[in-house]
Amino acid sequence: MIVVEKIIVAFENEATCRRVSEMIESSGIASCVNVRSCGEVKRITNKARVNIVVCGYKLADGPAAVLHDELPPSCSMLMVATQSQLDLVDEDIFRLPAPISRGSLVASVQMLFQINRRLNRLARPKRSDEDQKLVEEAKRLLMDRHGMTEEQAHRFIQKKSMDTGAKMAQTAQIILGDVDIY
Repeated sequence: MIVVEKIIVAFENEATCRRVSEMIESSGIASCVNVRSCGEVKRITNKARVNIVVCGYKLADGPAAVLHDELPPSCSMLMVATQSQLDLVDEDIFRLPAPISRGSLVASVQMLFQINRRLNRLARPKRSDEDQKLVEEAKRLLMDRHGMTEEQAHRFIQKKSMDTGAKMAQTAQIILGDVDIY
């Protein structure tokens, strides 16, 4: 099988990181980028389209559950930890109790790839040019006034839209002051 997918394997312990990565790569389903900290995961996911992070409960610079909230929406997390640790994490995180077998790890990663492919096929149609322009203007305003990066501004608009059930273009209009909110 040709390896086309790339995933991040992140564990505090370097030996564990290497072992998990070897299990995945030997199956031929993906190539792995090994890291040991939340910061490294965020840096890589912001630069490259990586859809899966396989990680432990805790990384060198903090808990993986906090990292989960900072990943791009298209990125899934598979946490490998003891059952007692897994019981403490958010239901949005895919969990695999340790100790793991190669078969269960590979099956879990394959399932996440399938889910991601299906979600990409079902993705909503693109915004109209006018709506996209509104969102871009709102992002620029947030970047200029509040010192946000483009990614932070996008996530801010996205989160506000999800919290209120509004479309991103509607949220952008409110940010730009183009809509009467009374």
